[in-house]
Amino acid sequence: MNNKVLFLDVQNIIKIIKIIGIKNIFEDVKNEIKKDYLHWDDFQKSSRTVNDIKEGVIELMPISNNEKYSFKYVNGHPKNINYNLPTIMAFGMLSSMETGIPLLLGEMTILTAIRTASTSVLLAELLARKNSKTMAVIGNGCQSEFQILAFHYVLGINNFKLYDIDINASRKLIKNLSKYTDIICTICSSTEEAVKNSDIITTITADKKNSIIINELMLELGQHFNAVGGDCHGKTELSKKILDKSIVVVEYEKQTRIEGEIQQMDSTFPIIELKDLLNNHLLGRKSEQDVTIFDSVGFALEDYSILNYIYKIAIENNIGEYIDIIPKFNDPKNLFELII
Repeated sequence: MNNKVLFLDVQNIIKIIKIIGIKNIFEDVKNEIKKDYLHWDDFQKSSRTVNDIKEGVIELMPISNNEKYSFKYVNGHPKNINYNLPTIMAFGMLSSMETGIPLLLGEMTILTAIRTASTSVLLAELLARKNSKTMAVIGNGCQSEFQILAFHYVLGINNFKLYDIDINASRKLIKNLSKYTDIICTICSSTEEAVKNSDIITTITADKKNSIIINELMLELGQHFNAVGGDCHGKTELSKKILDKSIVVVEYEKQTRIEGEIQQMDSTFPIIELKDLLNNHLLGRKSEQDVTIFDSVGFALEDYSILNYIYKIAIENNIGEYIDIIPKFNDPKNLFELII
């Protein structure tokens, strides 16, 4: 049996994305995530393990079914921008449950942005109004382009209203997307301006604090909120009054009660889990006037989905290199022989 692990570095992941095409990868990953959530009961689940300090957080996100185990290591350090370091960095592993042998070790900073945007689009398909045309993007950092491209290619959204406290972040976003001529991005002077008349609002800010990025006075009936940035304990973006007026969907209730927007609410606050919404669409939006929220914190099942997907693509296209991180020896009871 092969003890070597397929290693995918940043350049390997970029190569895979170019082979698949940025237009296709969001739809593919969205479908993988949907498929796995529909097999929810097949997975052994837990909330992620969190080690945090005031300035940031490091998380370990494990999950498995009978075939494979995966985990992701990911951080969130908003002040890293002051040191010219990424605020989010991640890597992941996929292993065989039968033997415990690691199959894949690879980059997940880029993959996390892709799977987050793909999950966002999946929920918007289920919750947003079908004639949605305009999306506000509040927070124009590293994940914003991925969100915009996913909503453009999968849902056909062309008009995006941008706001960030750092206008250079918004300018960066427009520059990065300048070749996509059918995408129209407008920089707004405030959150209020961006939210007004927007069908979908994505909030994806970085500061680790309880904030009210959007309050109930900005709310318009029928809007869908893709609340991505409130993703750890002590970090929120929406006011409690918006939550009270909305239908709220989460990935994994046990985790989101601690880390999501609903950490502001008591344990009786009603929510719907994604796996239940997929099995009964009537649990979501019931009228054009309903306000819906995807309280997105990121769940390990989504990492499993994209790791499994990328592993298959890499094998099919002979991408990556095999590395030795598991010792191979003649007698499985004699590890010491390797060092004498």
